[in-house]
Amino acid sequence: MRILVTGASGTVGSEAVTRLLERGAAVRALSRDPDNRVFPEGVEAVAGDLDRPESLAGAFDGVDSVMLYPHPETAEEIVARIRAAGVRRIVLMSSASVETDPEADTSDNFGHQHHRPAEEAVERSGLEWTHLRGGEFMVNDLDSYPDSVRAEGVIRAPYGDNPGVPVHEADMADIAVAALLEDGHHGRAYEVTGPEHITPAERAAVISRALGREITFEHLTTAQAREMWIFQGVPPEICDWLLWEPDPEDSTEWAADEFVSKDYERVIGHPGRTYAQWVSDHLDAFR
Repeated sequence: MRILVTGASGTVGSEAVTRLLERGAAVRALSRDPDNRVFPEGVEAVAGDLDRPESLAGAFDGVDSVMLYPHPETAEEIVARIRAAGVRRIVLMSSASVETDPEADTSDNFGHQHHRPAEEAVERSGLEWTHLRGGEFMVNDLDSYPDSVRAEGVIRAPYGDNPGVPVHEADMADIAVAALLEDGHHGRAYEVTGPEHITPAERAAVISRALGREITFEHLTTAQAREMWIFQGVPPEICDWLLWEPDPEDSTEWAADEFVSKDYERVIGHPGRTYAQWVSDHLDAFR
């Protein structure tokens, strides 16, 4: 079985490439600049850009399944090329922010507007499809936390007492590989979260224990967080989408299991990786 992985040099894509090879699949990795990317031995690297469908000529030939990242402007044409090449299955990396209620107001939902057009194009294709709707990724913390941890022993973030359910990038790769290689996932939209609630302040405590030294937590206002994220290169429209003014009366009253999806455990057979496991996997970044 030959699998094409788009985004193969990214965080989840690179994990998926490794796991596909371990399971004996033939892997083709799509990259804008494959000559400057290092892929594991045995991977067939091909050039192509999802923003320029004309650059994908031949990329899908002989492929059984595609791991696809959403590019809403070109989704229809890319899916048409995938279908014309005789591909059987598409696994789409989507988002938990997708709203499927046709009467819902999605005008300010950046995640929906970016991901839902690709979902719809895949659903109309007539091919086997699976959507993987990830939410917050643990690996995003590498953009904000390590520098201040190393330099000051502090983590700064907004909504310090609001629990999230971030997912380990390896868990996303696990469920993507299962959907790419195994039958029984057609027509499913899996919401992939971590196995536990954890607040930003609690994450600081986990990192502190792993390092064996005190790491303090400082709460940021939404304005401070926006300024920090823009400085780090986050587009302003994404900052605006991520930031909100919590209701002080219920911002911490989240039901214990309401937002923890069991989809990963149902597909893989065991719970996903905890934040403590993720910190252990990335501890050198914080030292």
